[in-house]
Amino acid sequence: MRLQISRSICILFVAVWAGTTAVAQQLSNPEPQPGTIVGTVLDVTGGVVPGATVVLEGSSRKDDRRVSTQDTGFFKLDGVKAGTPYHVSITAEGFATWTSDEITLKPNQYFVLPGVSLRVASVQVTVTVIPSEEVALQEVKAEEQQRIAGIIPNFYVVYNHDASPLTSKLKFNLAMKLLTDPVTTAGFGLNAAIYQASGYPSYRQGAQGYGQRLGATFAGGYTNILVGDAILPSLLHQDTRYFYQVTGTNKSRLRHALSSAFVIRGDDGRPEFNFSGVGGDLASGAIANAYYPDKDRGAKLVLSGALIGAGGRMANAVVQEFVLSKFTSRHSKH
Repeated sequence: MRLQISRSICILFVAVWAGTTAVAQQLSNPEPQPGTIVGTVLDVTGGVVPGATVVLEGSSRKDDRRVSTQDTGFFKLDGVKAGTPYHVSITAEGFATWTSDEITLKPNQYFVLPGVSLRVASVQVTVTVIPSEEVALQEVKAEEQQRIAGIIPNFYVVYNHDASPLTSKLKFNLAMKLLTDPVTTAGFGLNAAIYQASGYPSYRQGAQGYGQRLGATFAGGYTNILVGDAILPSLLHQDTRYFYQVTGTNKSRLRHALSSAFVIRGDDGRPEFNFSGVGGDLASGAIANAYYPDKDRGAKLVLSGALIGAGGRMANAVVQEFVLSKFTSRHSKH
């Protein structure tokens, strides 16, 4: 019995001694007092940045702290553990993130964070470059929808003054689109009927004469469009479309329309003499000179055909500038 009591006393003595030793060690080695980090957030011009987010990042997530800057740009981080490495990162809308070097405070240290200056955030802009050929293709597709009163083709009018130049392929495609349009075919037939009624050229009357006049009309019309709007423009790098002016005085618009019969735009955007249009008229006249009866042939036929073609282009341009734009479908959507 005495032995058990002695053992109990010994155990109690050891426990008291261990506790006393631990308390003594804590008293002799107290936990370091935490420090404080303060600073003022500025931009590169020296202006304060209020509402910026200041994050204290330690080695452990539980050590992280987060505060916001005051209206003066000032911030304060209390209770920062001494002897622990930290980083301070600062973010604000419209600014790039600022991060400090490693900071390790001494016990009870009051540390002023220097050099907090936020740069304006860089903006990444993505630019999609579309080849000019693709732009021209889309523009031509829109032009092929243009019709006066929704019926008559009006493919060779450009309502966008900055339209892209046409490739040779697009020039031929646009010409063939016009030539194969049913309204164009009907127009050739009507023109042959007018010739039939007037007895010009000097073919006989009746179905045979109408057929000859219709063939001559098709030959001249096809030649004029293919040569004047496709072949020569491709070789000479010219654009025979009419570029609607819309702005300026009526006098300047009239001058622009009348001159378009002789001055057109090159593929480089510069004004050039309309060799393509005049050449198309001459080629059409040459075809007629070879096709018409002997009494209607001669140099006069070729010359008069070229003059009529130039006059027709002038009249068409004036009507396009002042009248037909109001009745042409789709051009307002370009």
